Amino acid sequence: MSNAWRLAIRDLRAGGRGLWLLLVCLFLGTAALAGIGSLSASILGALDGQSRQMLGGDLEMRVSQRRATVEETAAFAAYGKTSEVISTNSMIQPLSGHAPALANLRAVDDAWPLVGHFTLQPGALADRPRGRDIAIAPALADRLGLHVGDRVRIGLATMRVTGLIAEEPDHLGAGFSFGPTVLVDMAGLDATQVIQPGSLYTGAYRILLPRGGGATAIGDRIVHRFPSAGWTAKTPDQAAGNLKKGIAQLGQFLLLVGLAALAIAGVGVGSGVSAYLDRKTRMVATLKVLGAGAGTIAGLFLIQLWLVATVAIATGLALGAAVPAIVTAIAGDALPVPPRLALYPDPLAVAAALSLLVALLFALPALARARSVPAATLLRDAILPPGRPSLLVLAGMAALLAALIALAVLTASDRAIALGFVGATFALVLALWLLGLGLRRLLARLPRPRRPLVRMALANLHRPGSQTDRLVVALGLGFSLFVALAVIDTSLSSELANAAPAKAPRFFAIDLQPEDAATFRKAVAGAAPTATIEAVPSLRGSIVALKGQRVADMKALPDGAWILKGDRTITWSATVPPRNTVVAGHWWPANYDGPPLVSMEDKAAQTLGLHVGDTITVAVLGVEVPAKIAALRKVDWGGLGLNFAMVFSPGYIQEAPHALLASVYAPPARDGAIAGAVAAALPSVTMLRTGDIIGQIGDLLGRIALAIRAAAAVTVVAGIVVLIGSITASGQARRYDVVILKLLGGSRAQLLVGQAVEYLLLSVLLSGIALAVGGASGWYVVTHVLALPWAPAPGVVAITLAGAAGATLITGVVGSLPALRDTPAEGLRAS
Repeated sequence: MSNAWRLAIRDLRAGGRGLWLLLVCLFLGTAALAGIGSLSASILGALDGQSRQMLGGDLEMRVSQRRATVEETAAFAAYGKTSEVISTNSMIQPLSGHAPALANLRAVDDAWPLVGHFTLQPGALADRPRGRDIAIAPALADRLGLHVGDRVRIGLATMRVTGLIAEEPDHLGAGFSFGPTVLVDMAGLDATQVIQPGSLYTGAYRILLPRGGGATAIGDRIVHRFPSAGWTAKTPDQAAGNLKKGIAQLGQFLLLVGLAALAIAGVGVGSGVSAYLDRKTRMVATLKVLGAGAGTIAGLFLIQLWLVATVAIATGLALGAAVPAIVTAIAGDALPVPPRLALYPDPLAVAAALSLLVALLFALPALARARSVPAATLLRDAILPPGRPSLLVLAGMAALLAALIALAVLTASDRAIALGFVGATFALVLALWLLGLGLRRLLARLPRPRRPLVRMALANLHRPGSQTDRLVVALGLGFSLFVALAVIDTSLSSELANAAPAKAPRFFAIDLQPEDAATFRKAVAGAAPTATIEAVPSLRGSIVALKGQRVADMKALPDGAWILKGDRTITWSATVPPRNTVVAGHWWPANYDGPPLVSMEDKAAQTLGLHVGDTITVAVLGVEVPAKIAALRKVDWGGLGLNFAMVFSPGYIQEAPHALLASVYAPPARDGAIAGAVAAALPSVTMLRTGDIIGQIGDLLGRIALAIRAAAAVTVVAGIVVLIGSITASGQARRYDVVILKLLGGSRAQLLVGQAVEYLLLSVLLSGIALAVGGASGWYVVTHVLALPWAPAPGVVAITLAGAAGATLITGVVGSLPALRDTPAEGLRAS
């Protein structure tokens, strides 16, 4: 064993407690990165492993408002075994008199499921529903108080609950639904008669390919064979596409939060290493007197830092690797799928590498200073000025920084955001460090105040050996982080609290037949005399061509072209609909009776590059309808009223079988009465309660908020640890000053007030900077990453800043107490 190793281990045993800040900071930063990466990888891994089961086969062909024809069914069967699933929404009414509830009605054939297994909970009357039997989700049974054997009414049929669903293999891939599942077979669907001409429903046809490959090519072939039929193809890779994209985006944001924790931890590493090595100045001088070279001394401390960093990173990785299991045990029900529990080496390796690079980057300047301590220091208690790093040290720091940025960016799912975040963090750290240096120089040149305590506080900020620059960086980062998190959290909370607009309708009625409109109005008026109803015709259609170019022939869809993905609800109107404003072109006359015209929502048209005068072709129930764009509209989507991206002129399109969409505006207290009256008068009409829709959106936002708060908690803890550590480290350098001031007659109260004034000045200065930096960061995350309205709570932000400043003040004062308790004689002997 070399001398450096012997000295390092002996010194670490004797006085290694001084590296606690390095240990804690690296542990927290590594655990945050490793935990976020492992959890994201485990969920994405679970989705990848279940993608074929989620889809229900190797290929799914989907169409709206109709079922496949005999020719289409034969085309599907030519490629492999097929299964049909019909999905719609319907009201379920218990015969016990309980209020009706909305359900996602799914009808399956005997071949379903092609992949996976369908099971019912113990106590079921049969293995699957047949005829007038249904299987229901446990959540629906709890809501309606239903048990196996109970009878309910769906549409025009009375059905028996044959069991509660235990496993529905393709449930997650079925997409967004407005209610829990009710499963029937095709005979049961026909008995309910909920599907009428114009009803909104979806037909999905799953195909099990013999070899399981070539699904994309086969899907494209089928779509081109029936170009006007409105078919869309989906493969297992796309089954969880939106879910995987959302998880990846959330994981990317949480990873940035983890990088923020690591950046703050880096500041703590720098402060802790500097304080530790400053206490070793006499030891370094002694070793130099005894003949130790600069390389031996640098190796001694590098070995110590490497040993402590290894322990910190290893324990952080261990905790991070266990995060998927911990989250599954604590909040597994809140996750979209149970994580696939395994060891994921990639995120662990990235977390370890980033942590090691950060530790070296922030510790290198302190190591260089320790290496250059002169032997003459042993003969005098001089406070060494920090000095400027050598070119070699600067080059090493630049290399470490480049490696850190490259690793953080190249391993991110969104490299542009990661690069911007890393660049912004580096710029902030550099700006705060320069601010600290500038503050020291400015305070040194200011006239000295007459009040002794204020003069002492200012002197502490610029005297030789002061750590003002490090404190400014640590406090600035910590305060900015706290402000950003407060802004994000309060904006999320505001969105959750204000998700329901004040003028939103209480219900949406779908599958309302035109001939039943009068009965519907009478039922609503009987339950709520003051209710108002807005009804419009509706049917589903998909855009198949833009300006003469087939959408299927496009190599890539424009970014944000949601309107081209699948079917959309369309309507027609002789006048401009409510909550709509024409911004380009002109609306057609009320008595227009010419070729089809259409009005597009302005943002959708801008995304597709469409203007007034261009043409689009929409496939409606297998018939292609070309239309000329007559007007562009700005739509107020915030009121949750009936709004449409495409509105046609009356005439040709209204000949298609269609239903009515209705919105009901009524007092909230009449919700139950309205739902019951409509269910009794028109069982086939589905009533969507606005509160249920908003509740699902709020639940999603709540899960996002929970994930952000959980990840941010680690960052907050890291920030608090760094603040405490930085203040404690700077307090070590004040010990000699306290002794001298005591000898000159300073009382404990005066010294404490001086410390308090010093930290109060720093807190006030950095609070303004943190408000600007943290507020801007939070605004970007809220508006661009989470795509939510900017709605921070100024009071909460102010309380957060005041709390951070108060904690800093208390920590600074408390950190000075050990030095104040010593007598001058003890302090001089210790020095």
